[in-house]
Amino acid sequence: MIEVKGVTKYYGTTLAVDDVSFKVDRGEIVGFLGPNGAGKTTMMKVLTCFLAPTRGTATIDGHDVLDNPRRARQQVGYLPENTPLYDEMGVLGFLSFMAGLLGVPAAQRRARVDEVIEICAIESMAHKDIGELSKGFRQRVGLAQALLSDPPVLILDEPTSGLDPGQIVEIRELIKEIAAQKAILLSTHILPEAQNTCNRILIINEGRLVGEGTSDELLDMAAGEERYTVTFAGGLGPDEVRVSLGNVPLIAGVDLLSANGEMRFRVSAERGTDLRAQLFDFAVGRQLKLLELSHATTSLEDVFLRLTGGIVTQEQAPPAAATIEEPPAGEPREAMGGESDD
Repeated sequence: MIEVKGVTKYYGTTLAVDDVSFKVDRGEIVGFLGPNGAGKTTMMKVLTCFLAPTRGTATIDGHDVLDNPRRARQQVGYLPENTPLYDEMGVLGFLSFMAGLLGVPAAQRRARVDEVIEICAIESMAHKDIGELSKGFRQRVGLAQALLSDPPVLILDEPTSGLDPGQIVEIRELIKEIAAQKAILLSTHILPEAQNTCNRILIINEGRLVGEGTSDELLDMAAGEERYTVTFAGGLGPDEVRVSLGNVPLIAGVDLLSANGEMRFRVSAERGTDLRAQLFDFAVGRQLKLLELSHATTSLEDVFLRLTGGIVTQEQAPPAAATIEEPPAGEPREAMGGESDD
């Protein structure tokens, strides 16, 4: 339903998206994950025909965004990061107005508006002005307008940005409910949202696609070794315990984390190695009290940090943009080609 091949986008001499390729099939929710400034929104603007790619191709349900932008747009329901709503309009009036703009036939318009109101569970808000709504309900109204033409593709840019935890769960479940018959590309930099909502995840950093796969596949990629945290108490000194631990079979590395009465170590081994029995026997053999033994599992955050070299925070500053030579003359295509919108 979405096919991107080698898409590159410049802003002047600044490279925003660099040779990105991926696909999204019907029934999939694909997370587009990356730090602020990584190129997620630019890629989504290309897919929704707001921006032309400098190089490469992108198609929506078989329609090229350059050669046939009108047909490509008709296949997409788009929810931008900052939901564009008219605060002075009522919810019902706004959705009716948008249905007309999106080409829903007049005879079917009220029935379709009622349908998306039910899907998005905003019946209680239908007769209120949009300016009176909470952020969560505003997002639901934005999602309702994206569904009005019953498009086969949904592109959602940070759909839970600024919501409280309860609202995030509600929007996440709503997206899952409508996903069965659609292809959904969901941009986010919130790691739990990607892991809990998406079938597959794309990770972009500084304009390049640096990781792709299911959550489990990405976790396997990052899990280079097994790590344990172990805490002892007893008569031996921390240096003596550290040296002795290093001589235990299968243990590849030992780091002393703290030694304030209790001795806490991080112990590593090759991937797939189970050290629990060895560490227990070590404590018994050295007459140490085993106070803690935990296995450190790899998280999606570990994958993200490894692939982007960044820090996961919603207030993160955008990374420095890559700048390269001016693209060859004639290559940037700043206006959408294809049939006229007039």
